[in-house]
Amino acid sequence: MLTVYNSLARQKQGFTPLEPGQVRMYVCGMTVYDYCHLGHARVLVVFDMISRWLRASGYAVTYVRNITDIDDKIIKRAQENGEPFTALTQRFIDAMHADSAALGVLPPDHEPRATEYVGRMLDMIQSLIDRGHAYAADNGDVYYAVETFPTYGRLSGKSLEDLRAGERVEVDPHKRDPMDFVLWKAAKLGEPAWPSPWGPGRPGWHIECSAMGSHLLGPHFDIHGGGQDLQFPHHENEIAQSEGAHGCKFVNYWLHNGFVRVDDEKMSKSLGNFFTIREVLERYDAEVVRFFILRAHYRSPLNYSDQHLDDAKAALTRLYTALRGIEEVESPIDWSTPHAIRFKAAMDDDFNTPEALAVLFDLAGEANRARHADPVQSTFLAGRLRALAAVLGLLDRSAEDFLRGRRTARDADDTEPSHVDTRIETLIQERLVARRRKDFKRADAIRDELMAAGILLEDSPQGTSWRRE
Repeated sequence: MLTVYNSLARQKQGFTPLEPGQVRMYVCGMTVYDYCHLGHARVLVVFDMISRWLRASGYAVTYVRNITDIDDKIIKRAQENGEPFTALTQRFIDAMHADSAALGVLPPDHEPRATEYVGRMLDMIQSLIDRGHAYAADNGDVYYAVETFPTYGRLSGKSLEDLRAGERVEVDPHKRDPMDFVLWKAAKLGEPAWPSPWGPGRPGWHIECSAMGSHLLGPHFDIHGGGQDLQFPHHENEIAQSEGAHGCKFVNYWLHNGFVRVDDEKMSKSLGNFFTIREVLERYDAEVVRFFILRAHYRSPLNYSDQHLDDAKAALTRLYTALRGIEEVESPIDWSTPHAIRFKAAMDDDFNTPEALAVLFDLAGEANRARHADPVQSTFLAGRLRALAAVLGLLDRSAEDFLRGRRTARDADDTEPSHVDTRIETLIQERLVARRRKDFKRADAIRDELMAAGILLEDSPQGTSWRRE
């Protein structure tokens, strides 16, 4: 049985969907005013992995991941650039889609934008006012009254009194309580605005997820996910809004992925250790980055460093090397086989990808050992390795493409080898001739030349193959 760590319960729980065979999952997406960074990469890959496993487990999944395309940061950046906020957000939405596709992230079933749901947000805000959970201030803002929601703080594990004492709250004379949060912001001069019963303005950040989630998945659904940094106040406020407006439980299971650190320090622009996804992809293959993210348990901290990425590249190379030169047999996964049983047990234990990857390495080792002793068995083992890896969105290229440094399938042209590849093959043949003539000085010089260019040669009874370092 699948068990998940529920942040609300603070323990692992058996997963039982509201409707048998159906899973409805909402994940907080990106605020699109800049390029996505490593923290966003982790959210994208982690919840892609979770949705893939749910589907592999036989569930029909409805996966919603929103886009925040209006907020203070977006308005500020658009004004600095002197461009419409819609042009800014569309540019970074396109960039986000390109980054996520490079990382092997499948598109969600729904990707609602906040600006498309303003009307539904207004309806929810009015419902909260009618139910006594919200109030309109005389400055045109509308606030949620947290003390009207007795269980506020249960997700973060703090009482309202603790939160008042421990949080730095901006003093706002229009609030009844310092912990009250904004649902609707009155428009400032020159800002984008929508009409409302309380005057022109725009929605607060928290209300958008409540409105979009309840519309697309219903007022009560199975899973809500996001980064650990969203647990408070964003997800805490979502619970208060949604349950206050609908009068029923909002979400059954809350899943949060851990933080990303850089060389054991918090990632921040002020420390100069802030990396966008595309900056990282300039140096590392996107599948290596995906593998690096999945190599850590999704709830644990993820420490980014060049050494860790290099280690991930070496590990992924071992998996692809096990597939090299083997004609695989494609077949559906037989979940009764020992490797598949272990893989499933790992993934059913709160999506334990490190243990699942260990199964892949065991399979790779067995395929390598059987390569010469039992080629038929090696073929079947390689097929199983490929099939189980596909569940995690890995090993989706030919071994040659990966090992020779072709970053995507589009980089490979089987009918017309690249000029560089042709040069490498020519040197390998020249080295072979030199060895046959016992001109080992020339043979070693060719190997050294290729090694200096990052090309490693691997000699075997079947011949010489090559891969990029």
